[in-house]
Order: sequence, then structure tokens, then C-alpha cells
Amino acid sequence: MVDRIMMVTAYTTFDLLDGEVEGHGFEEEAMAVLNVTSPKKDPDHVSVQLEMDNTQLDHVEPHADKVTLSADQAREMAAELEKHADKVEAAQSG
Repeated sequence: MVDRIMMVTAYTTFDLLDGEVEGHGFEEEAMAVLNVTSPKKDPDHVSVQLEMDNTQLDHVEPHADKVTLSADQAREMAAELEKHADKVEAAQSG
């Protein structure tokens, strides 16, 4: 990905995932970077950041999306991810 907004390093949570952008009247696929972080000093939140490869998109200007979660919200999201991961594994093994 050229012209990135997010820094992608060896510590980035996920890089080069399959991504999809959907809008009114369009749907595009592109590589994506997903990162989960918290502040190094006095952490008070968890950030989830997503950036799509803008060289593969025609309908969306280069940007990165970010949500800020409390510790409780981050745990709730982790539980939902675990639940759905279990569901996918069960479907693939059965």
C-alpha cells in the first residue's frame, strides 16, 4: 500500500487482510491493514484502526477509520470475536 495514513510496522496487529468497501451504489475489494493499540503512557482506551489500500479503490478518498473503546467495550468485542470464531470453526469441522 502506497500513500498510507497509518504506520505499518512489525508490531501492527494485522496487515494485508482482505477488505471490502460498500457504499450506496458501489462495492469494492481492496487489501486492508487492521491495528489494535492503546496509549503507552497511562492507557485509558483501546483504539481499533482500519485502512484500505487506496490504490485499489475508485469510490473512496484515502483515509483511515478509527474507533476508541473503553476496556469494557474492548472485552465485549473480544468475546464477540471468540463467539464467532467458534461458530466458524464448528461449521468448517462439521
